[in-house]
Amino acid sequence: MFVRPKKSLGQHFLKDKNIAGKIADSILGEPELVLEIGPGMGILTQFLFKKYENFYAIEIDKESVEYLKTSLLLSDDKIISGDILKIDLKKHFPGKFTVIGNFPYNISSQIFFKILENKQNITQTVCMIQKEVAERISSPPGNKTYGILSVLLQAFYDIKYLFTVNENVFIPPPKVKSAVIRLTRNNTDKLDCDENLFFRVVKTAFNQRRKTLRNSLRQMYDFETLTLEIFNKRPEQLSVQEFVSLTKLALFKEKN
Repeated sequence: MFVRPKKSLGQHFLKDKNIAGKIADSILGEPELVLEIGPGMGILTQFLFKKYENFYAIEIDKESVEYLKTSLLLSDDKIISGDILKIDLKKHFPGKFTVIGNFPYNISSQIFFKILENKQNITQTVCMIQKEVAERISSPPGNKTYGILSVLLQAFYDIKYLFTVNENVFIPPPKVKSAVIRLTRNNTDKLDCDENLFFRVVKTAFNQRRKTLRNSLRQMYDFETLTLEIFNKRPEQLSVQEFVSLTKLALFKEKN
């Protein structure tokens, strides 16, 4: 029987075992290690820790941690009690690993930035998030939902929208639909530009997405560079590679 913890911390807990099993089965291949983020009351965990010997979980809610230990018999070394956004993943998991979880809506973007910080170790991510965010992340260039996370994540991961999840399979039911997506690490080990500057160019461009790049990025380029045809476009029209090219053009000015 599903029992919701007293403190949900803003998270919507999945109650449908069929959906949980489908999410667990969305992991490709045989990962070296599987890390679940925010297991809550363990509806997804029950499929994972039986299937993967090298399985671990991170949970911030102490009540949920105790429930997982007593009900699923997870040992102390299998569950880390703490905040995923503050935990040093490289310290705990120095090798390659897969991330899976029902990400809390209010911090899902922050979790994706955490994944980017650990992109050399995280080879795959399967997650359930708000449908709108899933569509944005998996959107190709030219789509109005294409944005900062679309570019940054697609630079290092191949992203596939797997399936939509209705509101009635959660406790409490969210006001929006959810979706499951899979991120698979691509062959880009390192961008052909300064990565910190790349992040800055992308964020600056999309922070004023209604403007052309010539206007939104004016402070990062000299006058001659701004006359190039690419600056007539808006950020949602650019591919990852075009943003890399833009970054390389900005690099000289940034260093001098």
